[in-house]
Amino acid sequence: MWLRYCPRFMIIRRQHIELSTSAQFVQQLNTSRRDRSHSYYDGVYHGHIQTTPFQKALLAVGSGVAALQDPYRHDMVAVLGETTGHLALVSLRDRMRNDPEGLTILTERPRIRLSTLDLKNMASLPDGSFGREYLRFLEDNSVTPDSRTQVRFVDDEELAYVMLRYREVHDLMHTLLGMPTNMLGEVVVKWFEAAQTGLPMCALGAVLGPLRLNARRLQSLFTSLGPWALRNGRRGRCVLSIFYERRWDQNLEDLRQELHIEPPPATLHPSRKT
Repeated sequence: MWLRYCPRFMIIRRQHIELSTSAQFVQQLNTSRRDRSHSYYDGVYHGHIQTTPFQKALLAVGSGVAALQDPYRHDMVAVLGETTGHLALVSLRDRMRNDPEGLTILTERPRIRLSTLDLKNMASLPDGSFGREYLRFLEDNSVTPDSRTQVRFVDDEELAYVMLRYREVHDLMHTLLGMPTNMLGEVVVKWFEAAQTGLPMCALGAVLGPLRLNARRLQSLFTSLGPWALRNGRRGRCVLSIFYERRWDQNLEDLRQELHIEPPPATLHPSRKT
């Protein structure tokens, strides 16, 4: 097994890797790391772990195996994305720079967290508004924007923010696409994101995710939802270039039209079943 060759920077117990809390993991991976301030973007950025290409390859393999065994291991999905996504992140960054709204996001670097959301105001918005439907998505699927993993293995500060922005708008993609967080909904979103972002992590999820679906949902994916997700992902405006925090009161259908996203061809209901 590959893990036998990297005992200095990864410990797996019962297939659980706690990257976010393991001080030993951080220390062993980054022996040359200097002390940094608590500002997220001072130095390279707070929390960054320097790794060699070989270490990144090992992390990519290990996290890919763990994520395949349990697609809800968001920490492993995060590591896989960071260690394989450099070229895609560069492309996404350039697309954001070439879009006035995207450039504003790169300049201001907003965050989507409970501490930055005015939940009371969002709850008062009319049904059908983007903010109200996003809040409904969070409630119906019992998810929170604070669950996103900190970026650690991207070796460029601006690209690290692009990856962070991608993670924090992931739930907004569910809202735009009308997809819940069950396995079929996640696979559909991954098909859309693979076409939109070019991130290898998304492509891998799009290819391997269907293996966990039953026959009925596979048919729905391949005949309806999948082609729809790919078509809209390819033709849609870059979803990272939208300042969603300033669009909560915009009608969801109007926002979809602006982004060239068609309404979903089927309605899925929240469920963890495959």
